[in-house]
Amino acid sequence: MAGHSKWANIQHRKGRQDKIRGKLFSKLSKEITIAAKMGDPDPDKNPRLRLAVKEAKGQSMPKDNIERAIKKATGGDAEDYDEIRYEGYASGGVAVIVETMTDNKNRTASTVRSTFSKAGGNLGETGSVGFMFDRKGQVVYPASVGDADTVLEAAIMAGAEDVQSDDENHVIICADTDLNDVSNALEADLGESESTKLIWQPNITSEVDLDGLTKVMKLVEALEDDDDVQTVTTNLDASDEVMQAFAESDG
Repeated sequence: MAGHSKWANIQHRKGRQDKIRGKLFSKLSKEITIAAKMGDPDPDKNPRLRLAVKEAKGQSMPKDNIERAIKKATGGDAEDYDEIRYEGYASGGVAVIVETMTDNKNRTASTVRSTFSKAGGNLGETGSVGFMFDRKGQVVYPASVGDADTVLEAAIMAGAEDVQSDDENHVIICADTDLNDVSNALEADLGESESTKLIWQPNITSEVDLDGLTKVMKLVEALEDDDDVQTVTTNLDASDEVMQAFAESDG
């Protein structure tokens, strides 16, 4: 889990979450609508929808927004979206996975390719970097929920694979197919999580310096600003000193 928790904290201190909150809610709404449209509109009968709603609540998305997204799916006026994954390399050879939901494949492909190119990266074929990542489930709790031993014990009992704790968060990792069960067990023991979602976890990382980190983040932020893009994941890693220098810069 190289650098995951500290990286999330650095992003938070940069104010990135506040900056994109409107877009974040839009992406969460889209996932909820798609999940409800593809399955049952009742979260208790639809694991994907349940996870989408849980993630939205963890991100403080208003209840009205969540209910409106579900109703949009059941009302028959929801757009038809294709879920497409793009893979490529950022500047310096850092691997990048981009997950999209789009109603226009050609537009999205063109925009993603152009964004990679402008940031000094290259868009590759499907599978070109996927082998550097494993699909996992991730549940995040604030440090205030309990000490590391308490959370570790709860995570083991819930069937999780790994836990990383620091001064701000407990990041719990499980098999992707176990996320619903693990998150439910944790919720019964620790309460509602800050975040519950599927992630791409790097099994090979690329070390970057401050210049490299800055270039990769420009690509990540440009991709995240695209309304068709749901998630962006990289395999970058950096020392604490580089992370801190980036956090203190205008990055």
